[in-house]
Amino acid sequence: MPSHLFADRPAPQPPRRDSVDELISQTRRLRGDVDAVRRDAVVDEDDPQGRWQRALCDLAVHQLDDLGAHLGQLKEGLPPLREPDGPPGREEQRAGYEDLPQRPDSLLSRVGSAEWNLLTDEVSWSEELHQIFGRPAAGDPMTLDELPSMVFAEDQALLTGMVTDCLVDGKPIDGEFRIVRTDGRVRTLHMMGEPVLDADGCTASMWAVLRDVSELRRSQRAVRESQDLLTRQQHIDRTERRVAMEMHEAVLPPWRGVRGLPGNGPAALDLAGHHLPSPRGALIGSQWFDAQELPGGRALLSVGDLTGQGITATSTMAMLMGAQRALAVAGIPPGPLMGHLNALLDSSAQPALGSTVCCQYDPATRMLSWAQAGHPAPLLFRGGAGRALPQPDGVLLGATTGGVYEQAGTALLPGDVLVLHTDGLTRGTGAAHDSTGHDRLLALAPRLTVARSAQDCVRLIVEEFDMGDRQHDASVMVARIA
Repeated sequence: MPSHLFADRPAPQPPRRDSVDELISQTRRLRGDVDAVRRDAVVDEDDPQGRWQRALCDLAVHQLDDLGAHLGQLKEGLPPLREPDGPPGREEQRAGYEDLPQRPDSLLSRVGSAEWNLLTDEVSWSEELHQIFGRPAAGDPMTLDELPSMVFAEDQALLTGMVTDCLVDGKPIDGEFRIVRTDGRVRTLHMMGEPVLDADGCTASMWAVLRDVSELRRSQRAVRESQDLLTRQQHIDRTERRVAMEMHEAVLPPWRGVRGLPGNGPAALDLAGHHLPSPRGALIGSQWFDAQELPGGRALLSVGDLTGQGITATSTMAMLMGAQRALAVAGIPPGPLMGHLNALLDSSAQPALGSTVCCQYDPATRMLSWAQAGHPAPLLFRGGAGRALPQPDGVLLGATTGGVYEQAGTALLPGDVLVLHTDGLTRGTGAAHDSTGHDRLLALAPRLTVARSAQDCVRLIVEEFDMGDRQHDASVMVARIA
């Protein structure tokens, strides 16, 4: 089966045994390689890209399983069926493929064949087709009139149309429909068939091969759904990044490059700042640098970083910067000011941790008062050398309720260069305690102390750290004492 008179085509020559064996071997090797990749894949349900990759692996495994099953059945048909005490037959031939990982619904039962004789009303079903429909192997096969009774109502017209086109117009059958098995399970079948012509060219019977493609279609659907989810997530990420960048730019100081603070006196500050985004192109972080003119000619200088990325972190950063400016304008010195910021972040509806340094500079005395919350100390460059200022105690903002922050003071001289930065600038690919980046920054001292402006200092720092191993967002601000 099927008849030798089908579709006016000569019967193809049977494939060579060794070529089929080689194809089976190649399929087995490829299937094992793909399955190894699938097993090694760690899938996070919140990672759309990982789910998409796993779905593709599942689909590839299903397709290779089906290909292997087809090749195994092709190999089965080469020798005669086993007779008592005769040569090896179907069971021995299947053994070459049975060591592949199998699911309970064996792949070798997913393809069945049938022939409906229009002249004698005889119906012939293979054993595999009975298994596909969930019918007993000893039961009677279904006629073409009975077949739609197991088909989904929505698909019955499709099946009827395919059969009618085959029997009346001699068209080949190639389509899919869903059935409800006798055990209630829903399966998707792919049916291919042709009319079998008699000697007069009239349709004598119809043969068909029916393939259970439920798992394959399920895998394909999973790939489509995960691809759609990944596409939507990428669109959301791009949108969130764009909005976060716009918010970030809006809350940072409106000036770029040189700015004098506070005024034109002999102790005026020459300021410049720069934000370096992550080279990995991830969502923008919540890094900031800030300078604010205060009553009495004083100046507020600050850099900081909040945990998290995207819109939520950027909005929290804006809240913290606004509170810091307001407290500084109200005359709160850096140490107590940090305590207020800690209380604000600790009670925030959006939990986060903050790392920051807050400085207030008095041009009348050239004194720098400052406090820090888990942040790198400002670097002072003077006379061709650089050093970190002695660091007062202070924990991360939001880390503990009622945190107390010490305050330190340093006298500055004309020509001094003060560098405030977030730890993303110097951390590189190493751990948080890695001092390599810190040493590179201090090594710029001879060039920074002879630079003509704060903007030139920033340019030197950016040239040193904008390329290479830096993996994080970073902000840097330079204050040069005039």
